[in-house]
Amino acid sequence: MILIVLKAQIRPDKRAEWLSGISEYKANVNSEPGNVSFDYHENVEKENEFVIVEVFRDDAAGEAHVKTDHAQKFFDFMGSVVPEKPLINFQSVDGDAWVEMGEVTPR
Repeated sequence: MILIVLKAQIRPDKRAEWLSGISEYKANVNSEPGNVSFDYHENVEKENEFVIVEVFRDDAAGEAHVKTDHAQKFFDFMGSVVPEKPLINFQSVDGDAWVEMGEVTPR
């Protein structure tokens, strides 16, 4: 499984453009056969700071993802809306993408 977490600050004047672009990108990534999940969230304490969490089935799916036209276009687009390079945490992990959390039991 591939887990990718990105943190990006978005220029305030590009916020609307970003929200439109990331929404379209999410739909494209979710349609990839090797994609397990794709989510993005805004930091409630830092306006215009977003975190993207992407999960892919395996290394091959992750490699295929970055070669897609929509990923290449999004990388270029992202450069036009950020004031600084985004941060990334990339992990290749053996096992299933998501497992139940043992510490919490619903009541």
